Amino acid sequence: MTTQEALDLFRSTGALLEGHFVLRSGLHSRQFFQCAMALQQMPIVERFGAALAERARPLGAVTVISPAMGGLVIGQEVARQLGLRFIFAEKEEGKLVLRRGFTLAPGEKCLVVEDVVTKGGRVQETMDIVRNHGGVVTGVAMVVDRSGGTVDLGIPMLSLIALVVETFPADQLPPDLASIPATKPGSK
Repeated sequence: MTTQEALDLFRSTGALLEGHFVLRSGLHSRQFFQCAMALQQMPIVERFGAALAERARPLGAVTVISPAMGGLVIGQEVARQLGLRFIFAEKEEGKLVLRRGFTLAPGEKCLVVEDVVTKGGRVQETMDIVRNHGGVVTGVAMVVDRSGGTVDLGIPMLSLIALVVETFPADQLPPDLASIPATKPGSK
């Protein structure tokens, strides 16, 4: 799958939004990738999952782990495409943790899968969980890398879309963006 094909799927499903958005990171942006809109269509989930699985296969993971909520659908599909186990980290008292009896064996090779990465905070939290439970992170796969490749987590990072999307701190908005009311379409 090419970047253009992935972008076309986002546009055709109404998942690429234009306006004034507050991202999970607290930064503001003119564009927002609402992956949930694209990932509600199972044929699209299959296509994105197959493309990410093909790129991630050489990393040799035996388990896919995703941060909840955003990474759940695509993480499970990547795991399905690769024939691997799927687990997820979820919030407990505001912090991502493993629950539901999920465990990792010492040295277990894990692939972290997320829908959208801007600064990499939730991916880093998930990587820390894997490492704190004795696992090894072989790479990160994502549908959208909003940093355009500027986030460096020290391991292979794979994406279907890698764009530099302008982001701004709340106190440094350009006049055109400041004149539009901000919305928070993502998860909170």
